[in-house]
Amino acid sequence: MESNGTFLACNSLKDDKDLKFLLKGSQLLKVKSGSWRKERFYKLQEDCKTIWQESKKVLRSPESQIFSIEDIRDVRSGHKTEGMEKYAKDVPEYRCFSIIFKDQRKNLDLIASSEDDANHWISGLGKIIAHSNSMNQKQKLQHWIHTCLRKADKNKDNKMSLKELKNFLKEVNIEVDDYHAKKIFQHCDKSKTEALEDDEIEEFYKILTERKEIDKIFQKYSDAEGFMSCQNLVRFLYETQQEEDAVVAAPALIQRYEPNERAKRGNAMTKDGFLMYLLSDDGNIFNSSHRKVYQDMTQPLSHYLVSSSHNTYLMEDQLTGPSSTEAYIRALTKGCRCVELDCWDGPNSEPIIYHGYTLTSKILFSDVIKAIKNYAFKTSPYPVIISLENHCSVDQQKVMAQHMTTILQDMLLVAPVDGNKSQFPSPEQLKGKILVKGKKLSRREDPTGTNGNNNLEAEDVSDEDEAAEIEDESVKTEIQQKGKSDTLKLAKELSDTVVYCKSVHFNGFEDPSHPRAFYEMSSFTESKALKLAQESGTSFIHHNIRHLSRIYPAGWRTDSSNYNPIDLWNVGCQIVALNFQTAGTEMDVYQGRFQDNGFSGYVLKPEFLRDEQTKFNPKSITEGTWGTKKKLLLKIISGQQLPKVNKSKNSIVDPKVTVEIHGVQQDNNKKQTKVIENNGFNPKWDEEFTFDIEIPALALVRFVVEDFDMSTKNDFIGQYTLPFTSLKQGYRHIHLLTKNGDPYSSSTLFVYINIQDCD
Repeated sequence: MESNGTFLACNSLKDDKDLKFLLKGSQLLKVKSGSWRKERFYKLQEDCKTIWQESKKVLRSPESQIFSIEDIRDVRSGHKTEGMEKYAKDVPEYRCFSIIFKDQRKNLDLIASSEDDANHWISGLGKIIAHSNSMNQKQKLQHWIHTCLRKADKNKDNKMSLKELKNFLKEVNIEVDDYHAKKIFQHCDKSKTEALEDDEIEEFYKILTERKEIDKIFQKYSDAEGFMSCQNLVRFLYETQQEEDAVVAAPALIQRYEPNERAKRGNAMTKDGFLMYLLSDDGNIFNSSHRKVYQDMTQPLSHYLVSSSHNTYLMEDQLTGPSSTEAYIRALTKGCRCVELDCWDGPNSEPIIYHGYTLTSKILFSDVIKAIKNYAFKTSPYPVIISLENHCSVDQQKVMAQHMTTILQDMLLVAPVDGNKSQFPSPEQLKGKILVKGKKLSRREDPTGTNGNNNLEAEDVSDEDEAAEIEDESVKTEIQQKGKSDTLKLAKELSDTVVYCKSVHFNGFEDPSHPRAFYEMSSFTESKALKLAQESGTSFIHHNIRHLSRIYPAGWRTDSSNYNPIDLWNVGCQIVALNFQTAGTEMDVYQGRFQDNGFSGYVLKPEFLRDEQTKFNPKSITEGTWGTKKKLLLKIISGQQLPKVNKSKNSIVDPKVTVEIHGVQQDNNKKQTKVIENNGFNPKWDEEFTFDIEIPALALVRFVVEDFDMSTKNDFIGQYTLPFTSLKQGYRHIHLLTKNGDPYSSSTLFVYINIQDCD
């Protein structure tokens, strides 16, 4: 049962000294707090896919002592987490490392007994993660199925009885009645020994992973010997997949995906190679050319949508949850380009960050700036905006300015780019730079310059306090007791860090005869912004061509829920800030929009949202140059390896798929398939839908898979969202994402897409 690539990672690294060390295991100190530091044994399991951790808890289940390599986002050496910074400073960095998980799980901070041991763990885990990431879909499927086979092999005899086969089918999320299970078993049991082994298990594997819907497509283009010639592959790519460069692409795809050497030499493709292609990035529904930056990045900053986070420091809710530098790291690595810092006076003359007037925990301003410096440009090279909400005294404002200047150094933008004082520089010009958004002192001359009233040490500016808008009684009481002022004294040193993003109160759209300076920007609560979008859509679009607008969630969203960003993008608002820590439809749509343009955090607005003569209004669409209307023809064919929602062995999902269009009001729509009962392994729908898309440039398509439940709310299984303009046509796989936006290893939908111009 362990043949045919079960231990893919272990086999390819079998002589690796780091892997041998991990398989043997070692004692590590687990760090939770200043007083909690305990020795535990950690060991890589034989499947090279899971790590077992010793637990002293009496009632802890065996499953809870294991975590998967696939759940690890990152392994950091040294004191690179908040926990390590706080609780392990007495231990040399070379003995420390941390495991960062993909979901909301807490970091695992560990101390090894020696530098060698720490290096074995850091390097070994890195190699396994890299190997896992490099596996193709077929290898991932193989690995997963063999893992499930081992789980089902209760007596560990490397054979499979009929009872074990039925347990295995439940493990992979499929309910088969006794008659069918027995029929499959008898077909594979060639030796008539009442147990499957070796080649018989492989035969069972082939039956299980058969893709009849793909066989049917392949047969149409292949010859009697089971080969698809390069010429026929060109025909398939051109006619069905709508690939314009089919002649060039076909030979490259054969070389890239065909496992059969004879076929490869003959410049042909077998069924296995064809499946590998359809499961690859080249067969993905998302246009692979959009995975790199392909848009014009030389336009003014105000011409782009910017991935932006609200109250970035919060890990949970807005009232009592923890604040953490880890939240900044997570947001920045998800492509976020605008982060928020709520700054208050702290002890020992050190400013702190927390959600004012609430019980959220506090973190040092300097620690956040360090985290931003370390992670600002790991995911994207384009500029990061620090949005300051400043409640500090003048003295601590000076400390803030000093920290930003000394920690960020050359990264911090402190003067206009190339002396540009008439319009925003472009993301390209601002690569590797960090901009500060905040209040700025009045100057007698140009605020983007360095001249003016340089003797001014501090002066009163308006205080726009978002925290004061929270709809919570204890917060309101706290504000009343503090007797909040409408003004704030601003230190010159902090003012000087603001160049292109000067915060001003919004007093209505500008009078053309008295234009506002381009660098002045306003923040709007979601309700105010939505009202402007509804009542003055075209004016808002014109405002957003020249100025930046930042939108933030309403004060009643104390649970950190999110609003729909679409209506605000549709009027050109750039910095539409969401709570990145909260999963849901809104965040799915957000990440779907920003996976475009190379996940750079900047997406160029459509031309009609940048044209100063535009008459576009998303609430009242008239004839205009908004792009050709499209008809989307969509067929949901099948699903593969959908995950169990309920971990109970006997619980099998009943999947259904909903397709949603998010865009202008006329385009918003959703349609759903029938429910397939008791099959999450290979459900078949074969259902067709049609959508009319009025404004393709503003539309996103979301595919949601749920476990249908007649009596309660359906359980979320997975989703995938992408811009309509990034859709590829033909037969495509959709690689589903978890609730938190991380990819499942082998859960997919298989679909057919056709896009036509409307008459």
